[in-house]
Amino acid sequence: MNNKTKATWMLAAALSLMLAACSSERAAEPLAPTDQPKPAETPEPADSKKPVDSKKQSGTAGDSPGVPAPPATSVKPESAKEAKAEKEKETKEAKAKEAQDAKAAKDKANPPEPADKQSQTSGAAGAVSDNGKAGASGPKNPAGAVTDGKPKEPPATGTGDRKALSWYYMKKPKGQVPNFPAETKSYTKDMKALWVGTGKKVYLTIDTGGPLGDIDTLVKSLKDNKVKANFFIAGYNVKKNPDFIRTLVDDGHLVANHTMTHTDMNTQTDEQVRKEIEDYEKLYKEVTGKDIQPYFRFPYGRYNMHLLKMVSEMGYTSVFWSTAMRDWEPRKNGAEDPYNDIMNNLHDGNIILMHQGSPENIQALDKIVKAVKKAGYEFALLSDIEPPK
Repeated sequence: MNNKTKATWMLAAALSLMLAACSSERAAEPLAPTDQPKPAETPEPADSKKPVDSKKQSGTAGDSPGVPAPPATSVKPESAKEAKAEKEKETKEAKAKEAQDAKAAKDKANPPEPADKQSQTSGAAGAVSDNGKAGASGPKNPAGAVTDGKPKEPPATGTGDRKALSWYYMKKPKGQVPNFPAETKSYTKDMKALWVGTGKKVYLTIDTGGPLGDIDTLVKSLKDNKVKANFFIAGYNVKKNPDFIRTLVDDGHLVANHTMTHTDMNTQTDEQVRKEIEDYEKLYKEVTGKDIQPYFRFPYGRYNMHLLKMVSEMGYTSVFWSTAMRDWEPRKNGAEDPYNDIMNNLHDGNIILMHQGSPENIQALDKIVKAVKKAGYEFALLSDIEPPK
């Protein structure tokens, strides 16, 4: 290589080195402001660009968003089924125990009511009491009832003719006389009792073993419609408002014996029963100046064959009923309920039991009386009744 060629090569090599140095310095410099990327308006999730971990399971269909799927297990399929079955068994047992504990706690907090205070089917029109309405003051003890045509009796408190009985009836289609307790077939001639009459007559009986309610509206409704009713008023209510009793008698209504204290007579001795009835007779005489008419109603419709015979021997006819309603508590549809209860069970010789303490009864009374009359029935006193033969 001659000297000229060698010099040329060396110059080329030097130029190459200079160019390489310049490129390295340019790459290390920051980008110019116009070259910098614009920041994203909505930053992506931190793991949005991370590779998916194939070992992490996704939620199965139906899982709630954000709820992780169960961790993967390495057990065999057979073992997994057994574990699942065991888990389901434990869950069922736990739920059953929880339900049992809850029921026990509820029963402890709300013990069952005695048989004579249990609720009855309202559509059957049979359960009654003399406390007027739920929460009202005065004795509380509903009478016997009818439930889907099956009588519900209280537990026996005695044997033989002292077995506790509770009056009920079994409703039939509108216009037909209901069926009555089987024990009525066992009544003897010395057991005087009424529960239904005959013909186009209705016997409105109003019990006042609880609150007296709206007396003015009651008296006015009967007077305006020229209707006579039959009242069974507990002795303590006679003492509370003797003027009310005198008004009823003066207006021609029948006021009968309903005992002094309005107590279930199955729980009393014969002497106590006699005193309850005889003391009422004396009180009635003091208040009205007249002898009481010989009709009697057992409080709550609770009685037994022995008591029925004993009361009959005292000169009284015991009066039961063929229409009643669940009127010792507020009515769901107001005055429409007592109206429908009575009109849907209207029949010949109907003895209607209505409680004075129910405000809905008093509100509906005028409408009920007018509708019964329009249906062709006459209101009558028990002294005019002709029982079926």
